[in-house]
Amino acid sequence: MTRLTPLALANLALLILFPLSWVAPLLRAGWLPLFELDEISVLTGLQAIWEKDAFLALLVTFLALFAPMAKTLGLALIHFRLASPRLLPVLETLGRLAMADVFLIALYIVLAKGAFVGRLETAWGLYLFTACILASLAISAVTARRLHRA
Repeated sequence: MTRLTPLALANLALLILFPLSWVAPLLRAGWLPLFELDEISVLTGLQAIWEKDAFLALLVTFLALFAPMAKTLGLALIHFRLASPRLLPVLETLGRLAMADVFLIALYIVLAKGAFVGRLETAWGLYLFTACILASLAISAVTARRLHRA
């Protein structure tokens, strides 16, 4: 029987933290400084994109939702010896694609701050989402290093 290691536990925690980061506020935006700001999350942002551009929505859905969860589930399978460690290169690629999503969000923030007439503030969900992606990258790197030593 496989032992539940801290690394496997951290990876399993991402199965809860990723969905939480999708509903958490990434940004607060408003047109005028005196009015209340609207909160934007990954899911509300995806809903808005689906209304405008289906291809972009599919791409962002893959990067923000599918890639991180598929990688996390794949790592869990490896940790519990239900999948071959040869799956790691594919999972690392999925992790890089998920990190590309954080880059896109950061780029949108920079662009919006330069062209936006109102206020734009980052919210705690952006930090949670970024931390989840970075934790996932670290977990896969440590997993790969441990498997190569074994």
